Amino acid sequence: MIPASPCQGQTIAELATITVIIGTVITILELERFASRRHGLADVPLASVTLEIRAGEVVTLSGPSGCGKTLLLRAIADLDPSTGTAALDGKHRDQYAGPDWRRRVGFVATDSAWWTARVGDHFMARPASGELSALGLSAAVLAREVSGLSTGERQRLALLRSLGNHPRIILLDEPTASLDHDTTLRLEALVREYVASSHCGVLWVCHDLKQRQRIADRAFQVHSGVLHPVDKSEPQWMLSH
Repeated sequence: MIPASPCQGQTIAELATITVIIGTVITILELERFASRRHGLADVPLASVTLEIRAGEVVTLSGPSGCGKTLLLRAIADLDPSTGTAALDGKHRDQYAGPDWRRRVGFVATDSAWWTARVGDHFMARPASGELSALGLSAAVLAREVSGLSTGERQRLALLRSLGNHPRIILLDEPTASLDHDTTLRLEALVREYVASSHCGVLWVCHDLKQRQRIADRAFQVHSGVLHPVDKSEPQWMLSH
């Protein structure tokens, strides 16, 4: 299990005040008229988004390729220019230093960046053997070179690397795209365990409708550049391949 940890500058008591208030719905991430501007003001595939993600919930985002899902996640993570407002735990993004925001907002890309040859050099703290085994990995993987990893191994390690920063919100861009079914279930369970222990929130780009049934507390679909909620009572929620 990856334990929850206070964010820099916050005590455990302060985090408890933020995230564990009985009978109150706590918003972790709040977007208001928020949109990516990576390609400037023209040809933006996804219109501005107003969305709240609450403590302890997994929100999925689906839609056709090229509709702007990844651009939205990158903009939230402050990796690309954006318009509108983004706030974390009630504090506007402009009030955070860039590295602090990107540590608290964990973005796991479909194919994450690796900047040195050895896997273990990418971790601020060595993952526990239980964390690795939960994803079907051994401690020996930390001594390997990134170039020798499979795509699925890189995806799992990128998730562990992000969780090691104890993010308040996790942005997952198809994190199981290269995994078999059993390993996919392992990764889903690990994310759920972290969410339960840390009271964080998750925005998960997901194309597998069966996976959405398993993991989503709420779901959204992109149609014609607009984000639409999917009602659990609608047949579309229960569609499967």
